[in-house]
Amino acid sequence: MNVYSLMSDAVRRHPDNVAVACAGRSLTYRAFDETAAGMCALYASLGCAKGDRVLLFLRNGFEYPVLLMAAMRGGFVAVPVNAKLHPVEVAWIAGNAEPKVIVTHREYVAPLRDAMPAGTAAKFVAIEELELPAGNPAALPPAEAGPDDAAWIFYTSGTTGKPKGALLSHRNLIAMSVNCLADMFDFQASDRVLHVAPLSHGSGLYLPPALMRGATNIVYDRQGFRGDEVLDFVAREKVTALAFVAPTMIVRLLEAAPRDDTGSLRGVIYGGAPIHLEHVRAAVRRFGPIFRQLYGQGEAPMTISCLPAADHLGDDEVLRSAGRVRAGVEVRIVDENDRDLAPGGEGEICVRGDVVMKGYWRNPEASAEALRGGWLHTGDIGRFDAGGRLHVLDRRHDTIISGGTNIYPKEIEDVVAAHPGVREAIAFGVSDSEWGESVAVAIALNGNAGRVGAADILAFCRERLAGFKKPRHVIFVDELPKNAYGKVLRREMKRLHSPS
Repeated sequence: MNVYSLMSDAVRRHPDNVAVACAGRSLTYRAFDETAAGMCALYASLGCAKGDRVLLFLRNGFEYPVLLMAAMRGGFVAVPVNAKLHPVEVAWIAGNAEPKVIVTHREYVAPLRDAMPAGTAAKFVAIEELELPAGNPAALPPAEAGPDDAAWIFYTSGTTGKPKGALLSHRNLIAMSVNCLADMFDFQASDRVLHVAPLSHGSGLYLPPALMRGATNIVYDRQGFRGDEVLDFVAREKVTALAFVAPTMIVRLLEAAPRDDTGSLRGVIYGGAPIHLEHVRAAVRRFGPIFRQLYGQGEAPMTISCLPAADHLGDDEVLRSAGRVRAGVEVRIVDENDRDLAPGGEGEICVRGDVVMKGYWRNPEASAEALRGGWLHTGDIGRFDAGGRLHVLDRRHDTIISGGTNIYPKEIEDVVAAHPGVREAIAFGVSDSEWGESVAVAIALNGNAGRVGAADILAFCRERLAGFKKPRHVIFVDELPKNAYGKVLRREMKRLHSPS
């Protein structure tokens, strides 16, 4: 079954419901389906055949849901890319995914062409010049897709510093959608779902279950997240659900002035990073027990465990947990030899189920390592408490999570180390009251580096890294701490330089 077929019943039952709305424009379910069919024909005219990739490097906008779902409708593979990335970073992904079509903003067409590897062929479509095709009631139905056919490549970086593409099949996305309705949020045709986070990531993954039920999906296309503006939007549009927000966004909502006209809101789905206990308590006091926390990864999209709304009224131990394992998912806690640990034991979180990715795109070694023994090894350290709830304790690979976005130290280090004045560099996360964590980099300079300051390093990074990855703290040291084998002690740097 093609994951797009999940919305076929909604098209039949709710043809005149609004499927997607943004900035005064909208499409009904009938029009959405017909327009998506037209986009399939456009992709095909640009050279796409079944299994070919369509890369979307776009900010949130009216067209995004149609472009994304149409790729899967036609049997193509969607490759949504974080709009915050630098074109050089996107070009690497394009070189790896080898898309037939790249849809992006006009301003990025030339930089991407210039940065892409030689020989990479892709047709560019500038979103500003794209007119969504007119609906065609006689259009072909969704393409036939086997359960293991690729539907979405979700690029997520690892400790090697280069992005890895988690290959998500139609089976994965269908399991994720059904699981969402069972455990996370039971979307209905009357719901008005506001997508405030990037559709390239978590928010986009909530499109299939919401479309499956005939809900209205409202795309928030403002730059940045301002609590007052979002609550204005909720009140004006009678929004019933925020489909995925990062903990930082919850803090922004708490900073907004209290108001009594947002009572339509019945669900806020959040995750992507740890959240402070006091922020959860304050959010429940302000908005009521409408919050649902998820724990998942790109490799098991949105679907490992869930802390439901009712548990947000629980004690501190419950609120510090990531909730219970989701339906259709198995979780083990294992030691370094993949042996199961008793309840309470701390070890790596491993996951199995239809939601787990097929593997990493064109990376058999990383796939074999991550999926050894038939279980996804998440790289996260966790434990089960006496009540059977999962606690996520640490990130084995030292990932920095800032504002709900993963930042990987190796990426930062590779850029900083390329500066001619730098001998060695190590990046790590430090606690940040606003973002959860922010990036710090410790640097040992070359002896002949001259006067290199923090401003020089930040300017160097600005030309090579996405804005959200740039260091916020630059620390100069004579030597980086190392163990007896010469390995730099990242956690020791973090201990020495994190705020007390």
